Amino acid sequence: MRASRNSTDTRQPIVGLRGQLLFVVASLFAITALLTLLRAALLSYNWELASTASWRDLGEAFYNGLRFDMRIVVLAGAPLILSFFSIRLMQLRKLQCLWLTFAALLISLLGVVELNFYREFHQRLNALVFQYLQEDPATVLRMLWYGFPVVRLLLALAILSVLMFSVFRWLDRHTRSAPGHNSTLLTQRGALAARLGILLLLLISSTVLARGTLRQGPPLRWGDAYTTDSMFANQLGLNPALTLYAAAKAQYSDHRSNAWVDLMPAEQATQITREMLLGAHDQLVEPELAPIRRDYQPPADGTLPIRNVVVILMESFAGYYTGALGSPLQITPEFDKLSEQGLLFTRYFSNGTHTHQGMFATMACFPNVPAFEYLMQEPEGTHQFSGLPQLLSARDFNDLYVYNGDFAWDNQRGFFGNQGMTRFIGRNDYVNPVVSDPTWGVSDQDMFDRAVTELRQLDPEKPFYALLQTLSNHTPYALPDTLPVEAVTGQGSYADEHLTAMRYSDWALGRFFAQIKDEPYYDQTLFVIVGDHGFGTPQQLTDLDLLRFHVPLLLIAPGMTERFGENNDIVGTQVDIVPTIMGRLGGEVRHQCWGRDLLSLPTDDQGVGIIKPSGGGQTVGIIRGDEVLIQPRDEEPKLYRYQLGAEPKAIPETAAPQLQDWQQQLEAYVQTATQALLDDKVGVAESTQRTGLDPATP
Repeated sequence: MRASRNSTDTRQPIVGLRGQLLFVVASLFAITALLTLLRAALLSYNWELASTASWRDLGEAFYNGLRFDMRIVVLAGAPLILSFFSIRLMQLRKLQCLWLTFAALLISLLGVVELNFYREFHQRLNALVFQYLQEDPATVLRMLWYGFPVVRLLLALAILSVLMFSVFRWLDRHTRSAPGHNSTLLTQRGALAARLGILLLLLISSTVLARGTLRQGPPLRWGDAYTTDSMFANQLGLNPALTLYAAAKAQYSDHRSNAWVDLMPAEQATQITREMLLGAHDQLVEPELAPIRRDYQPPADGTLPIRNVVVILMESFAGYYTGALGSPLQITPEFDKLSEQGLLFTRYFSNGTHTHQGMFATMACFPNVPAFEYLMQEPEGTHQFSGLPQLLSARDFNDLYVYNGDFAWDNQRGFFGNQGMTRFIGRNDYVNPVVSDPTWGVSDQDMFDRAVTELRQLDPEKPFYALLQTLSNHTPYALPDTLPVEAVTGQGSYADEHLTAMRYSDWALGRFFAQIKDEPYYDQTLFVIVGDHGFGTPQQLTDLDLLRFHVPLLLIAPGMTERFGENNDIVGTQVDIVPTIMGRLGGEVRHQCWGRDLLSLPTDDQGVGIIKPSGGGQTVGIIRGDEVLIQPRDEEPKLYRYQLGAEPKAIPETAAPQLQDWQQQLEAYVQTATQALLDDKVGVAESTQRTGLDPATP
């Protein structure tokens, strides 16, 4: 009878204490292996960026990564660890397997997404993810579908998910006890003390692993991954889930606006900032109402015989790949020829690493500061800034904004309309374009052709200013089926595609100048050609990835080279463009730009630039001459001596007597700009909100 019962026993094997412990430990080991595999995939996918990293650096990156990964492993294993509270919970193996599979799916999703994200931005997942999610969903989905290998990535995600589910089910089956095997069963008669002892041990171990360090004080922080001289290896040591969480916390925190205020007394910060920006030709006005509002009278010998201004903001026009700045790859032959006709700045930098910052820094003359890098979409973006639209509208200039894409993206029409621009030509205004890209809009040659027509139709009796913004050099690239240029090869498949788009954009730029050279306004116009930001290069200089900021600035106007020469190595950023333009137009101007007229600086002034990468982080940098100081929030600053051109490099400097002064200047500048933005003290006049007038509507 007993044998018969055993032969027909269909009871589910019971989970014992030892079996549950083995299942928990083995499952967490599997999660750890998955995280390591994804880190290895990121390394393989971006192998070209690891060229400057030694094997020791990469080994250290994986060790640091393991420490950060433990936080995710502990979170994934928390329900399993807590199952030791109850015998009933220990028996819910199917739910535990489903939870582990769900955790593995999320981990795999972030890892797969990050492969191309890092290749594009040279950063782990950050606030850019949330920024794109807030934009037009249809455009974002088209950008992903046409610009990235979505099918292959989804297939990889599916394979990883199925594999991990199979692993967890296998572990489940092999860590159960057979029915009736009392030596390994944990029944109601089991020892409560044994369960609680194991639970306590696991909780203590989890706490130590989650901290990532045995030191006293704060737990593991992102700065602890920066232990090598290779920026790629340092970034490789981070964990995408943790960087994305930190970005979300900073993005949506109620205290985000106060991140860089109260670092020093406001009066001290304002005074230091004024000393940085005000020169011999500036007269501070209303100092009690605004930090740097001043009347600027440019020197008479610095003005030029011009009446119009055309600003050309070139998408992803990286200085590293610009021939006139040292690149041997022949990517920008048209720009290189144009540079022989004007003044080229060789140490020029974007204020951020996203087009959004390039637009408002160039035209609104306000820097990219932490917590406000998407200023045009923030409530503070409704302020009246002291930019080109404000200053030239006051002089009764006509205006024009020609763009390939949709002005709803980044709230461009709302922001620039509020600043005073009135004439917008976007993707829906083109008839029979050469290229009509489903994601962004028309091609650069379509945009420049329309600009030729629009400029020709402006009232010749009035001066004008125009903003022409390119887009073809942004993934997915809007290029004609038959390219008018030779495709780039030999730089890697990803780089070849991007550099081909850059070469095409350069060709469209040269074609535009060929079309307008005989127009009556040409010899009366200052042309400002500047990159909105750079893009990924084989090297990552410093923690800020300095080459992503390095862009060309070229000024073409009658008398420009005769008066100022052909090259200038003064350090500048996009916030210097407006005061430099106003200096060439001449006449006293009241403004509150956070930059300076680069062509009226004293001969011993090497220039200064304040830069910040996109992504929601708190790290900022200050550049003077051939040195850059990088200041992560709540971390020690780092100073580098850098070199641009065909062989860029950055060397850390340990003995730096100027470090403390530069750090103070950087903090004062960012604090003053942030507080002025919060208080609406950034324009040429008092805020309408304080004077009782009706505020302008964006």
